[in-house]
Amino acid sequence: MITSAAVVGSGELITATTLGAEVGMMLLWLVFVSTFVKVAVQIELARWSISTGKPGIFGYDAVPPKIFGRSWASYIVLLMFLQFMASQGGVIGSAAVAMSMLIPIGGAPLSALSIGIWVWILLIIAIIIHQANRYELIENISTWLVVLVTVLIVLMVFGIQFTEFAWTGAELADGMRFRIAAGSMGIALSMFGLTGVGAGEISGYTFWCVEKGYAAWTGPNDGSEAWVARARGWISVMKKDAWVAWVIYTLSTASFYMLGATVLHKQGLVVRGNELIETISRIFTDTIGAWVGPIFLGFAAIALYKTILANVPGLARQTAASLSVFGAYDWLDAKRRNLVMRVLMIIMPVCWGLLATVVSSPLALVILGGTLNAIYLMVVAVATVYLSYTQTDNRIKDGRLFTVYLIVSGIAIFALGAIGLYDIIT
Repeated sequence: MITSAAVVGSGELITATTLGAEVGMMLLWLVFVSTFVKVAVQIELARWSISTGKPGIFGYDAVPPKIFGRSWASYIVLLMFLQFMASQGGVIGSAAVAMSMLIPIGGAPLSALSIGIWVWILLIIAIIIHQANRYELIENISTWLVVLVTVLIVLMVFGIQFTEFAWTGAELADGMRFRIAAGSMGIALSMFGLTGVGAGEISGYTFWCVEKGYAAWTGPNDGSEAWVARARGWISVMKKDAWVAWVIYTLSTASFYMLGATVLHKQGLVVRGNELIETISRIFTDTIGAWVGPIFLGFAAIALYKTILANVPGLARQTAASLSVFGAYDWLDAKRRNLVMRVLMIIMPVCWGLLATVVSSPLALVILGGTLNAIYLMVVAVATVYLSYTQTDNRIKDGRLFTVYLIVSGIAIFALGAIGLYDIIT
């Protein structure tokens, strides 16, 4: 549920809805491909973490070739701090826009002053929660919010069947044909990077597997059959985690996409800049009535804000681990590690807030973050396949069928990322 909380927000509410508004049902198939291919990488990297007791960031550093003693992958992972800034800056900016439209402070609803004030109110609250070490509060809140967001948005998809924006089975079938819309690869690549478990969530999940006990309860590999049994048992639990999360965020992503492809696309509405939330709100106000506008704004703010709450600990851990890989401190020094993470859980949100305050287009930040995430995902896919073949004990693998799934997923992730980047560059 924490993984779902981190996922269901920026990618779904913003990029999936925006892409649907831009191209209609044409790229509905990409939603399912985008979420499905990443699960294999998530599971296999988590399997490696359970079997080694280490988070994935340290595995990436084992991927050859080495440059000045560090893996080429580690350099890219370190640079992903910029991706975290862009995507989370866009998310907190969007949440602030929703709150400013609901309760403007010091100016007009879409004024830089009101939005800026809300950015910092939301971030200060997030910092206080994390510095108070109340992660169990985040777990409980996120779980209920994920359930609420998913149920409401799925109901909305079926609710529009009673309006002029109703979708048909033929439109769904047409959306599942493998086609690419000309000129849409920029937002499509961003959606691919942000929907489902992105590189950040896949990497962050390995910290979860280590810290929540899956790896500790499995214990070091002593070569015994007892270790194999423990490893297989906890890997089985991990896989249930991954697939339950997949069902939740795929339902949510497909629902947001369909709403954009019907209500917004059929009216020719385009999502831009600070008008992002206002335009997306038309999905609800144009189908249910103007009275639901304030309710949607609260809904949007909550859906986006929970992404920030769920991501702060995971992204701080990834950045802290990357710094350790480059020798900034010893990761095994628990006291120093915890200090670094606590400091990062202040510095990173502050950086997100500064970027959201300076850049007046949350959508542009989210699209940039999604594009960078797609690049990061290519690195994670390559590293995961390498670690699976070189370091994961063969006795705890799932057989040839899953291996084929992993290889095909890795190729699909790399191909989609490469095609999207080529389309953007050219």
